[in-house]
Amino acid sequence: MPQIVIKGMEEKDVMALSAKLPAQLSAIVGAPEDWFSVEYLPSRFYFGGVLVSHDPLIQVWWFDRGQEVQDRVAESIDRLCRQLGYQQIEIFFLPLEKSAYYENGQHY
Repeated sequence: MPQIVIKGMEEKDVMALSAKLPAQLSAIVGAPEDWFSVEYLPSRFYFGGVLVSHDPLIQVWWFDRGQEVQDRVAESIDRLCRQLGYQQIEIFFLPLEKSAYYENGQHY
């Protein structure tokens, strides 16, 4: 936790991102690197009845850490995606309630 789910990117690029992203986000968030997961979610996007390409959509599921930390995390993700050649990147945060998140049967 946090869980980062990525759609609209090439799998090889998600793999490259996963090599750098946990260390960078760990420094920003103050959580161990192994708390971060990066998931590749292959997707197909359609418009007008045809298959179309789509810009990356990156979901960050996490416990809210405030606007400043969120902004820094978004900037870090955006920068790494741009280094991989993506120009239009959409990142959105999905805050989870600690009382609704369970690990091994216990909520946070």
